[in-house]
Amino acid sequence: MLLKSTYPNARWYDLLKTDLYVRLAERPSLLREELLYEGDNAGSNIVVIDEIQKIPQLLDEVHWLIENTKFAFALCGSSARKVRRGHANLLGGRAIRHELFGFVSAELKKDFDLVQMINHGYLPRHYLSRSYENLLRSYINDYLKEEIAAEALVRNLPAFSQFLRAAALSDTELLNYSTIARECGVSSPAVKEYFQILVDTMLASFLESYQKRPKRRVIGASKVYFSDVGVVNHLAKRGKLQPGSELFGKAFENWVFHELNAYRVYSELYFDLSYWRLASGTEVDFIVNDMELAIEAKSSAKITHDHLRGLRELAKDHPKVKRRILVSLESRSRRSDDGIDIMTYSEFAKRLWSGELIR
Repeated sequence: MLLKSTYPNARWYDLLKTDLYVRLAERPSLLREELLYEGDNAGSNIVVIDEIQKIPQLLDEVHWLIENTKFAFALCGSSARKVRRGHANLLGGRAIRHELFGFVSAELKKDFDLVQMINHGYLPRHYLSRSYENLLRSYINDYLKEEIAAEALVRNLPAFSQFLRAAALSDTELLNYSTIARECGVSSPAVKEYFQILVDTMLASFLESYQKRPKRRVIGASKVYFSDVGVVNHLAKRGKLQPGSELFGKAFENWVFHELNAYRVYSELYFDLSYWRLASGTEVDFIVNDMELAIEAKSSAKITHDHLRGLRELAKDHPKVKRRILVSLESRSRRSDDGIDIMTYSEFAKRLWSGELIR
């Protein structure tokens, strides 16, 4: 929808169309031949190729056309993995990569509803639908499983289906490959590969630990965040989430990560994002750059001393941390005596997307 509205007169190649897919898969050069034949009569010099990962060989033709003609290309797809694994031409230096996320608060503005987003997920169609459970079920069965199988990314689909459920339970948590491997009946290397598939197909992201200048022993394991909390809810069978529950708190942390990660890309700041955790379990959810900003997500309507412990322990080890924020469900924002900003989630989102928090 976005590309169609942005380039209404572009020449389209939708590789989801079976006849077009078969034709170009057998002879990728047809793309070049057709566009050269049309030339200036094509009506537009913009060419959109949807689901480019299905035929990576087309990138050689695109490369040649960029170098030798006036055509410009918008290439979109859901998996960078198949393109890379197919040893495709990655158009180094000739293409700009953009990543599209699900809905963020700034796009919805007055229509943003945190509880709805945490239950429905970030995908526009799901967020806006009353029948989001059916849509999530179809999305998981038809895309997450069958599409991955169709691209030959995994050979043991039943094991991968079990892995998806176990991985959903690990959302926002430290990764323990051995534990998940035992639950799924596969090896630890296979679980690592499965997680990499989720990352390469843009279904999840890793978050690494902050380990610079530690005064006390810190944890080095990665954490994982799914790209859509609705998918996590469905896979983990969470049911309807309401503020005040532990599961709502996990989903709330996923939402804060989603907002930060999307802002990181859309703003083109590409700041470093990590987490900090002591061996004792004391933790701060997000660290921006080199202690420029520390953020803790707590889905509580009443923040207490215990909620602030991680940010206070962080300041002991890293006294130069510039700013500490706790994102909460409290009705009004305030500041603690030792300088921690306790923000409402709505103010956090507003300040984030206005550029006030991270520049």
